[in-house]
Amino acid sequence: MADQKTPNIAVIGGGPGGYAAAFLAADLGMTVTLIDMELNPGGVCLYRGCIPSKALLHVAKLIEEAKHSTNWGVTYDAPKIDLERLRTFKEGVVKKLTGGLGQLSKQRKVTYIQGKATLVDSCTVKVEKTAGGEETLHFDKLILATGSRPAVIPAFNIGSPRVMDSTGALNLEDIPKRLLVVGGGYIGLELGSVYAAIGSKVSVVEMTAGLLPGADRDLVAPLHKRLTGIFEAIMLNTTVISIADTGSAVKVKFKTQDGKEEEQTYDRVLVSVGRKPNSQIPGLDKTRVKVNQKGFLQVNPSLMTDDPFIYAIGDVVGEPMLAHKASHEGLVAVESIAGHKVAFEPQAIPAVVFTDPEIAWAGLTETQAQNEGREVTVTKFPWAASGRAVTIDRTEGLTKLIIDPQTERVLGVGICGPGAGEMIAEGVVAIEMGALAGDIKLSIHPHPTLSETIMEAAEVFYGQSTHIYRPKRK
Repeated sequence: MADQKTPNIAVIGGGPGGYAAAFLAADLGMTVTLIDMELNPGGVCLYRGCIPSKALLHVAKLIEEAKHSTNWGVTYDAPKIDLERLRTFKEGVVKKLTGGLGQLSKQRKVTYIQGKATLVDSCTVKVEKTAGGEETLHFDKLILATGSRPAVIPAFNIGSPRVMDSTGALNLEDIPKRLLVVGGGYIGLELGSVYAAIGSKVSVVEMTAGLLPGADRDLVAPLHKRLTGIFEAIMLNTTVISIADTGSAVKVKFKTQDGKEEEQTYDRVLVSVGRKPNSQIPGLDKTRVKVNQKGFLQVNPSLMTDDPFIYAIGDVVGEPMLAHKASHEGLVAVESIAGHKVAFEPQAIPAVVFTDPEIAWAGLTETQAQNEGREVTVTKFPWAASGRAVTIDRTEGLTKLIIDPQTERVLGVGICGPGAGEMIAEGVVAIEMGALAGDIKLSIHPHPTLSETIMEAAEVFYGQSTHIYRPKRK
């Protein structure tokens, strides 16, 4: 065994969790090997997820703002979409970031191996290298960061190139005249927004009663209203009962909650119904790692599995499947391996939907509070009363705080509007620091900004908001 102060570790999976863990381990003096199938670290997030989708969403936002500018007396010609250049831009972003991670690996002296890993036992990994040959590694500790993949509905897996998952949609092979998005979650709405902006007539079908199931309805409402004007159709309480490729299009049959059936034809279908953990790791059965009923690897608060030599982080250990959650779990796992007393026990993991408007929340949601029967006070500041929102002609937004009425502690924050994803970090800090509504109220925010709506939402709690009249109830 290596010196316990500088253990030899291996990390399988080079996504945001895996490379964050590998880099910290190297910074702490450990000998680190990082194994992944890609040329450089980055994982699904950088290669086929968060980063390329945000690059395309930026373009979509630019197109929509150009259309919106007619309200202010500024008119542009209809955009001409050069798909090849758009793909080149997206791929350039991916190459720059993943290449940068490759350089950081070398600077930290992390041994990076491109290939497929198989567990031989709790302390040994065999790697089938992409470049050819095999290598067997022995280590003191292992971190599994194998991530997740798009969920597949067998009935929709008809072997047609016209039926895409999120990875296929990001390839931008063409601009379909009519696109159906199956699933009203954040991935489907983000990619649907991109295709709508570049010229597709987009329809969304969702089996539940609302878009973004799980998010507070008042935050979703402004987005739903805006998408109603952008998408061709939003079908709620509706399921897809069959998909068939006719050779020139895709024929889709729907069934509504009341039993009514309808048939429509689309050029392409994007199936976006969630993700599944990559927990079927070759050789896992030769260890003591356990997999729960939902397919996630079982871990304790320090991210150690039932096998004391093996840790697991990220999408493969449970919801929420978010890059920043995986990164922080990776840091906790490494700290634990280093012998520090640590646990992954966040009070708030921010979630962001990068549509237009954006939706972001952290901590306790109003929906959760209602389901748990918790007594909370919900204060809201409408962006119609925000000077900054008025100047950018985006007054549909909303900022809300979930507050403990007894202690006045901020338990949750929710925001809908442009830039919500940037603003939610303040809410995360407030929740983690145990801030009171009064702390936010007394913290001077710059004017005129959208961020001051957080301060004014705290003022609403005391019935003292400057820009809206909401007397405190006695």
